[in-house]
Parts: sequence; C-alpha cells; structure tokens
Amino acid sequence: MKRAVLNLMRSTGLFAPFRLANRNKALIVVYHRFSEDGDRLATSARAFREQLEYLTAHYRVISLSEMASYFRRGKRLPASVAAITVDDGYRDFFEIAFPLLRRHNLPASVFVATDFIDQRTWLWTDKLRYLTSRAATEMLEATINDRALRMQLGDTESRLVAASVVNSELKQIPDEAKDDIITRIASSLNVPLPYVPPGEFSPLTWEQVREMDAAGIEIGSHTLTHPILTNISRDRLRRELNESRLRLEEVLRRKVDLFCYPNGDYDVMVSNEVERAGYKCAVTSRHGLNDRDANPLALRRIHTERDLVHFVQSTSGFELLKNRLRRTHPTLIAATACEYLPEL
Repeated sequence: MKRAVLNLMRSTGLFAPFRLANRNKALIVVYHRFSEDGDRLATSARAFREQLEYLTAHYRVISLSEMASYFRRGKRLPASVAAITVDDGYRDFFEIAFPLLRRHNLPASVFVATDFIDQRTWLWTDKLRYLTSRAATEMLEATINDRALRMQLGDTESRLVAASVVNSELKQIPDEAKDDIITRIASSLNVPLPYVPPGEFSPLTWEQVREMDAAGIEIGSHTLTHPILTNISRDRLRRELNESRLRLEEVLRRKVDLFCYPNGDYDVMVSNEVERAGYKCAVTSRHGLNDRDANPLALRRIHTERDLVHFVQSTSGFELLKNRLRRTHPTLIAATACEYLPEL
C-alpha cells in the first residue's frame, strides 16, 4: 500500500514541488556496492541506470570538486546541481557502475581506503559479514564493551543482521580493541579469516584506479585502513590522513584534496586535522542537502535507495520534510503517515 502511494505520488508529479523548492541546494548522492542483479547490500545495474537517467533529466550533474569550489568561495550555487559519490573502493564499481557513468558521460567521485587497494587489509565491517556467512554454528556469542551478544545464525538475512549488530557495537569502542574482538569471534565460529580480501569483497586495482582517473572519475581519500576517526589517537589520525593522500598522489601523479570520513564519523578535532592535511573538501554521512553556507569540510549526502521511487523521494527533499515533521509533530504524523507520508 505504501509503495503504491509513493508510485502514485511520483507518477502524478507530487515530488516535483519539493525538488523545485530545493533547487538552490546542492544534492550529493552516495553509493557503496554494486551488483548485476542487486541484493540487500548492493545497488543493481538496472537501478543505477534508472537513477542516472533521473539525475540527468532533473539535475545538472557536476564533479564534487566543482561543487566544493562554490562553497569555498561563498558563491551562489547554480540551480539544481548534483554530484555522485561512491565510498570504499570495491571492484564492483569498476565492473558495473563505471561503464554506466561513461555511457551517460557523467562525473563521479570515488573514495578509496589505500591499504584496501594495496591488499594490506580489508574493510573490517566485511570481516563480520564473511564470518557470519560461513559459520557452521547456528549461534554467535560475543561480549563487546561489557555487553553480551547472543544471536541466531539461520538464513542469509539473520546472518547479515548479526553482522550488522556486531559492527554497530564495534563502532563504539577504541579501534585497537576492535581487531582483537573480531579475531576472537572468528575463533569462536571456527572460521579462518583470510589475510587478503576474498572475492566478494575485492577492492579496485591501482590499474583500474588510474584508468578511471584518466577518464574523469575523481579519486579521493577514505584513509589508509577505514577506522572510525573519532576512536583513534591524534597521531594515528594524522597518519591515516596524510599517508593515504600521499599514496594516491604517488599513483595518480596529481594533487588529491577530496576526503570522505569513514562511517561519516568526525568531530571538530578530526575536521581540523583533515584541513591541516591539505584536503579542501570532505563529505560526511549526515543526511541532507547543502545550501551555499555549507561547510566544505562537512558536506551532507543523500543515501541512495535501491528502487527509483524511493530514490526520487529522498533526493527531492520530501523525505527531509517527513523526518522534520516526525520530530516536531509526532502525533500528527502518527495519524496521517499512511495516507500522506508513506514510510520508506
């Protein structure tokens, strides 16, 4: 029912006024994984193609660097501008998304963790997905930050949920403790952790990064190892920021000044260190659009959906209004949500 309401709103043009009202705010969309058919954690090739067609029809898609230049200079934004960003640096971006971007002649910015590309590590959040998907036992038990967790490992969905719960807990603790806990969980599940990323979690290669850079895809830093930056020491923070930028500049032979906060976590100290490291633009995971007064080192983004109607709802600004009304008028929303403000 709710999906039908959203489809009706889109087909009758009811999202257009919201898009028009927000035309002077910059839209930045964010993706992570891609697949041919799509799954719970990936955007399908078909969905991505539809979303690119929608963006080209309703927005002027520009590079993140060009967009950031307006914020840095305090200049008025052009009407209806959008930028495409992709986090982490998985190989499926090159295989699935990159050809579609080239076909539509659209720019994008890809943020890579350089030790991931060098295959010195793999993203720690993927390690839990790997462990839960391969465990023969039907129960995962762990203690994190004095909290005891006990979760069923049944079907694929329950295993993904278990990994998500553990990852959420690990994001709250010092980074040094995180790896020890993952090692203990691997031992308890009797699943060896490969040293390099297994196939389903493969990173881009440097050859692919150079090819995309030459084709106009902007490459930015996502640190060395993708830690939660508010959970590490200042010395390690500086190393993550500076060495990842230097590695990218060594490979690309050009200046790199775009940055993405892993998991979107930052504070004043982290943001100051990002600026100190020479970055001119940084994107967060904070949900929203950006007006001309936005901080270029703390830009908001819209998390993309895996079907077009929800994508239109999110990018138009309608969802932002919905969330605002939920906070300020919860009784009104409870009474009218199903009829006028369908849930995601």
